[in-house]
Amino acid sequence: MTMKKTMIAGAVGALLAFGAGGAFAAAPDWGKVDAKEITLFYPGVSPLEWIQKGTEHGGARALRKGETCADCHSDETADMGKKIASGQKLEPNPIPGKAPFIPVTVQAAHDGENLYLRFSWKQPAASGAPKMDDANPVKIAFMLESGGKVELADQSGCWATCHQDSRTMPGADDAKKKYVKGGSLADGKFYDLYQWRSGENKGFNGHVADSRVMEGGAALVSAEGKQDGDAWSVVFTRKLAGGEGDVTLEAGKSYNFGFAIHNDNSAGRYHHVSLGYKLGIDADGDVKAAKH
Repeated sequence: MTMKKTMIAGAVGALLAFGAGGAFAAAPDWGKVDAKEITLFYPGVSPLEWIQKGTEHGGARALRKGETCADCHSDETADMGKKIASGQKLEPNPIPGKAPFIPVTVQAAHDGENLYLRFSWKQPAASGAPKMDDANPVKIAFMLESGGKVELADQSGCWATCHQDSRTMPGADDAKKKYVKGGSLADGKFYDLYQWRSGENKGFNGHVADSRVMEGGAALVSAEGKQDGDAWSVVFTRKLAGGEGDVTLEAGKSYNFGFAIHNDNSAGRYHHVSLGYKLGIDADGDVKAAKH
């Protein structure tokens, strides 16, 4: 399937791209925006319950002391992905040829009204495995959380949505979606969720609270993806403000941030994920969104 073309989340972009004064939101000159290199890795079967279990995960004690997953593992994500994808650990059903990790360049900027997030990476070699998602060769998603209201969000990023009883985990209910323990929109215990799907050519804005909901958010302006040879780039534009289930972003503050890529027509837990990071809006963070 040839995908060397620009793909735009048409319905979302067309309906929501108008900002104040009727002007379209304009992405910054990415050549002038700082970049952060983050390596995604294949996580296998390593749900939230596993990372908290000291008999199986040596970092459980560090988590209890307040250290973050990135504090311990940010420099070894590629090696972790190799061990897991090969079936050496945490993967009972290894996929031959599965990419163990994906290096991604992340850039962020804002214009006082909108946040712009750009992800770019090189397409790994295909595994040749049966397609789990026929419609979408690639999907990319990111999540935001505010204030550490979700347990372990400050330390583990999106891991707080990944549980051993969620679908595609061994022995789990195929109908069980991602969720947050004690999740509640009313109490602010949720993740703001954004996703772009290549084959469907569509962006989604939902949330993860007591269950994952893929739509209903009001912050997404557009999601645009492009493949040029083996190079992918996807740009999300979202309002700094939002509605129910959206994290409202403010200058001078940082937010919990993580993202994942479903590559090679994969689905469910068979994605590549980041550790938990901080997104700063005119503030300190692993990824910093300055005003442009």
